[in-house]
Amino acid sequence: MSDSAPTGPAGPADGTPGTSGAPDFDSMTRDIADVPAVEVITTVAVHLMSSAAVNLGLSEGGEEHRDLDEARKLIHALAGLVTASATEIGSYHAAPLRDGLKSLQLAFREASAVPDEPGQGPGEKFTGPVLG
Repeated sequence: MSDSAPTGPAGPADGTPGTSGAPDFDSMTRDIADVPAVEVITTVAVHLMSSAAVNLGLSEGGEEHRDLDEARKLIHALAGLVTASATEIGSYHAAPLRDGLKSLQLAFREASAVPDEPGQGPGEKFTGPVLG
């Protein structure tokens, strides 16, 4: 066991002179050039999915945040991203994104007062008709 004080990214955590005790955010961030494309693509897809789910009323606030017009746009963008990048990121990463996309498309169809015709729903231009 060591007698020295624990250190974090900014140095000693004991408040010794010369340190602020605050984390050094510059050392905790990554340069975008160091981030693999598959990670950027999947991160963007997850953000689109999360935002679409909120706009479908699937979050904790539910109906309070429901906006089907916004959800349609987000699902359409997600479908384009997933479809265009699937061959580049491989099926290991693309399969769960496709599953999430299909779930959102089905939730949109269920939430719509007047459902779109098969093949006309959000993102179906890229994915083809989504049937339950």
